[in-house]
Amino acid sequence: MQTIGLIGGMSWESTALYYKLINERVRDRMGKLHSAPLLMYSYDFQEIKEMQYADRWGEAADSLADVARRLANAGARAIVLCTNTMHKLAPDIMSKVSIPLIHIGDATAQRIRAKGYRRVGLLGTKFTMEEDFYIDRLRAHDLDVLIPSADERADVNRIIYDELCLGIVAAPSRRCYQDVMATLVASGAECIILGCTGDHDASRSERHVDRDIQHYRNSRRDRSRLRNRMIVMWSTAGALSRSIHG
Repeated sequence: MQTIGLIGGMSWESTALYYKLINERVRDRMGKLHSAPLLMYSYDFQEIKEMQYADRWGEAADSLADVARRLANAGARAIVLCTNTMHKLAPDIMSKVSIPLIHIGDATAQRIRAKGYRRVGLLGTKFTMEEDFYIDRLRAHDLDVLIPSADERADVNRIIYDELCLGIVAAPSRRCYQDVMATLVASGAECIILGCTGDHDASRSERHVDRDIQHYRNSRRDRSRLRNRMIVMWSTAGALSRSIHG
């Protein structure tokens, strides 16, 4: 199997989910006691958040590129960013290494297109919702992307950083997420991308979420499962070929 380099810690909850799901997928695909050959670097997320909010993206890009180089030098054959927002720096990072990046936007878009949808609602940090790096990746797959209003974006962003990244899911925040999703559905969204750590937990309710939203929800876990399936297929292709032909 090919070794994957994970750049995580942004926040660590999503990194733990990546580790779990990738290994589960390898077990299901390879059988026996197989598990994924992984190299991981986990950031102190407070340092990354401070770079984001101080507009020190160049410094962040240099740091992530250095980590990618170190993972490549240690034997990684592809890089995975265990975060949505830091895909803003994916071109900068990959310009410094010769190994590929398995991009979360492609996995998300492919899942949505496979379901037959084109118009999507996007939730995430303010950077993910307002800037072009993620939305343009989705549009490249012929998707029409809707985002919440400015006030709603501010609420979602605050909830992500102040609560979800700390493992907190307050009831008012859950209701806020549900209201924002319902508004996107009323505006024509056929599915919702929960594009940040913890969004899936925030969208759940003790009551049934609006049936239009439940019709298809591309949750963090569902999106992570598909991307991790892509990662594992890439990693195990050589091993499977050898077991079949060798």
